[in-house]
Amino acid sequence: MIRIRRHIDEIHTYFPTYGSRSIRDLLKGLGIFINRKTVQRHMQAMGIYTIYPGPNLSKRNQRQRVYPYLLRHLDINHNDQVWETDVTYIRLHGGWVYLTALIDVHSRFIVDWELSTTLDSRFILMMLNRAFITRKPEILNSDQGCQYTGGQYVELLKAASVKISMDGKNRAIDNIYIERFWRTIKQQEVYLNEYSSPREARQRIAAFINCYNYFRPHQSLGGKTPGQIYQGVLPLRFEDIIQQYSGIHLTDQKNVS
Repeated sequence: MIRIRRHIDEIHTYFPTYGSRSIRDLLKGLGIFINRKTVQRHMQAMGIYTIYPGPNLSKRNQRQRVYPYLLRHLDINHNDQVWETDVTYIRLHGGWVYLTALIDVHSRFIVDWELSTTLDSRFILMMLNRAFITRKPEILNSDQGCQYTGGQYVELLKAASVKISMDGKNRAIDNIYIERFWRTIKQQEVYLNEYSSPREARQRIAAFINCYNYFRPHQSLGGKTPGQIYQGVLPLRFEDIIQQYSGIHLTDQKNVS
């Protein structure tokens, strides 16, 4: 099962518009022969939903209200105007965890993030409560997944006076900035390493996000780092990044939330 999910995750990362039929066919080429329904079950368990150019088919809690998409034609020109959030699957050597994050759209800064061994909403709420201590967006956009249509998520944003936005139908890239970050972290970090434990995953992801925020310049930001735009801080030195990675202890064991 772990091998199957690894391949599904890689296919989805590189080809996010491929549905269960296409993924099934690509798996056959890798010597994995499973039917489409089995692929769909794995995708659902992993929190993976195909990006369609038509209606958004992300599984949601049908009993909860879906909020309108507020970003269409919006001029995003300052920090904390719009954040985006999502959940993605992170593979381990003998299992997997889930990563959620908040990205500030204007600066591309990763405001906060969290890992969990399950897909329930608790780790998302923990991340939001922590982030809201110091910063809040005017608008927070997500997909229509059940973690975001549930009552606790909605009530938390309402209590913080944050406008709720959800991916609209007939839009393939409404949550594009967090989706791009998922591709970046998977291609440049996750797929290059074999995490032996949730603890190692947490440490390496923390180091990567710190590098992403404070060291790597972005063309879309005029060659500045997200940290320069969001916090006005100077970029980290290369020596600082190397020191952070060299300080990761791969043998420590610690559960995530």
